[in-house]
Amino acid sequence: MKNLFMKVSLFLVAIVLVISSIGLSPTSAAVPFKDILSTDKEIIYLYDRGMIKGTSATTFSPDASVTREQAAVMIGRAFNFNSTPRKTSFTDVKSSSYSSGYIQEAVNRGIITGYGDGTFKPLQTMTRGEMAFLLSRAFNLTKTGNVFFTDIKVDTASTSLYTAVNKIATFGISNGTGTGTYAPNEDLNRRQFAAFLARGLNPNYRVVFQNASIDTLYVTVDSLNVRTGPSTGYTAVGKLNTGAKFTVYGYNGVWAYGTSGTISGYVHSSYLSKAVVSAEKRYIAIDAGHGGTDPGAVANGLREKDVNLDVAKRVEAYLKTKGISVYMTRSTDKTIALDQRVPLAVKSGANAFVSIHANSATPAASGSETFYSAALDENAIHSKQLATFIQNRLYKAMSHNNRGVKEAPYLVLRTNPMPAALVELGFLTNSSDAYKLSTVYYKDRAASAIASGIDDYYKWKANN
Repeated sequence: MKNLFMKVSLFLVAIVLVISSIGLSPTSAAVPFKDILSTDKEIIYLYDRGMIKGTSATTFSPDASVTREQAAVMIGRAFNFNSTPRKTSFTDVKSSSYSSGYIQEAVNRGIITGYGDGTFKPLQTMTRGEMAFLLSRAFNLTKTGNVFFTDIKVDTASTSLYTAVNKIATFGISNGTGTGTYAPNEDLNRRQFAAFLARGLNPNYRVVFQNASIDTLYVTVDSLNVRTGPSTGYTAVGKLNTGAKFTVYGYNGVWAYGTSGTISGYVHSSYLSKAVVSAEKRYIAIDAGHGGTDPGAVANGLREKDVNLDVAKRVEAYLKTKGISVYMTRSTDKTIALDQRVPLAVKSGANAFVSIHANSATPAASGSETFYSAALDENAIHSKQLATFIQNRLYKAMSHNNRGVKEAPYLVLRTNPMPAALVELGFLTNSSDAYKLSTVYYKDRAASAIASGIDDYYKWKANN
């Protein structure tokens, strides 16, 4: 019994000594370098497996830049490449270099490439963008997701920077800077590269990518489809109605990706506005056609852009007296691209749109006409009503031929997410119409008629 007691006592003492020796210096046992922290788990993970080394016996230099040569070596060690020095494909990498075996093996596997002049530039600092290409190839990543960074343009080509960054973000290797950017041109440092490499190798270190919010917009129409991808060919996962808040994370062309409540997906940006739109709000966009370097029709001493702007500004003044808010796509003689007029109006928060023009044809053609589009089913009835109310007042005010209300596929009509009409005041190529449109009297009458027609529309809308 006494011998047993002595053995147990000695065993317990031995355990205490072992525990004590570990407890005396917990950092020195877990952290191999004095210039990193215990939170640098990725560095420690790679070091323990012989994949990386320090810059000295006691330092790792985590903030030092990573050269292209060093990156190739770290990748080579991680994937157990043949490190035997050898001749490479590059004129500036000597066969005797410690990195030559790793570099050539990476070339053979399609992981790294050189420059057009046949060099590799081994001592050049690697950028975060280059790192994305390197790791996406090294880990043979193929999956992409809804990833957006404000400093990288969306380009879905297989060889693009965006695609490479998207792949590593989707895989959990990088979540960017944390502020919505990726900083592709910044130098890559040793701490970053170690973290990215460890995440690629070990799922325990991977991060869940989260897009940063870049804008808060509001839906301008009812039953807006939210889709799984950036085109109408993708499946709709839900619908949003007028006034719904939509948090935007990024854009793929004209499609915005974001969330509204529990729904995430893509919506067409033409149906989003910075201002909340309500059904009761009377806020119209008035678009003076042409302008700047685009004169429009020119005949009988008149330029269409001048007539359009003059009448549009008069319409604005009349509408304001009726308590109707107005957004002008242009208030001066400036150039606005045709495909920018609707987006400008949508972003203003307007909920109706009228474009003002003057016509041209043969000298015999005369009178006014107003157009709408039935391309967007939900707005076709409202667009036709808006056009009809305006036309019914305009031709009478101008005392000339009523050419009626017609459907037409004009860009500002068929791509418009709000009720829209395009007014043709008269024909500049007709001497009688041109004379009227050259006078203040008739231009003012035309403006008053258009404003009254818009007022008629809003009153009709309130009761329907």
